[in-house]
Parts: sequence; structure tokens; C-alpha cells
Amino acid sequence: MPSYLIAPPHRPGPGRRSLLAGAAGVASAALLTGCTAGSGADGRASAARRLRARAAEDSAELLGRYDAVLAAHPSLAGRLGPLRAEVKQHAEAFAEGRAPASASPSASGRGAPAPSASASPSVPSDPEKAVSGLAKAERELADRRGAALVDAPPAEARLLASVAAAGAAHAYLLTEGDK
Repeated sequence: MPSYLIAPPHRPGPGRRSLLAGAAGVASAALLTGCTAGSGADGRASAARRLRARAAEDSAELLGRYDAVLAAHPSLAGRLGPLRAEVKQHAEAFAEGRAPASASPSASGRGAPAPSASASPSVPSDPEKAVSGLAKAERELADRRGAALVDAPPAEARLLASVAAAGAAHAYLLTEGDK
């Protein structure tokens, strides 16, 4: 039987089509949200500050999870390093020029996330389970950010959409393994 007639094995996690469909949905919601009129300028600015603060905190927590996994499993640095660097950039983008939650160089592998983020992550001893936990955290955060688009001011909605799409892509890449 020709090899092209044999279906590839099923992998856990979202498929490419569902990932792309989700990213398209997030981007569409951002565009629609960006076109709506909000309340007064003070209300929008306040909502934007709250949203950015929460998003920066969420990114700092995720960064802490990456740091904990890398500390427990240094052999994963090549696989996780680029994703961790993007999460750090997300935290900095949401922090709007304030000191980011993790100001240490990414080469150290350990940031200085908020105390709650550094104290809580427990890392499985199995590296693949640790990576699966990161994928789950990325997916959940991307979903929350996608849901937050509905009420977000336009500029923050665009940033949320972009970072949510990146998080969904990270979750997908983490479920792909070392292929």
C-alpha cells in the first residue's frame, strides 16, 4: 500500500487547522473590538491600565513556570529557551516601560518573577510531563486572553490578540515534541 494512503498517527493537542482557526478568531475579535466606541477617555485609560497590569502579572507567572521547568530540567533549554524569551517579551510589552516582572537576563535561566509565581510552580520529574504542563498553562492563558478581547480597549485588544495567538502557537509547539 502506498505510504500516502496511510494516516499519520494522532498526536495529542490541537491540530494545525484548529490552531490557525483559533488564531484567526482571536484576530477577528481584536479587529471588531478595535472598532467599537468605548466610554470616556478616563474610563478607557483606567481599563487599559488594569488590563495591562493583569496581563503583565499573567506573563510573569508563566515566565516563572518556564524558569522552574528549566531549573529542574536544564536539558530542555534548547527547546524552551526561545519560547521563554518570547514570554519575557510579552511581560515587558504589557508592563509599558515599568520594570518588567523578570529583569534578569534570559541566559541565566532564572528570572525574578513575582513572589507568588516563583514560590508556587511544582515541576514534574519527568521532562515530558513538565513540558505538557507548560503547554497546558500556555493554552489556558491564551484562552483567557482571547476571552478578554471582548471588553478590551482597541490598543490592548490588538496586543492581547497577538500575545494570545503566540501563546496558542507555543502550546502547539510544546505538544509537537522534538521533531
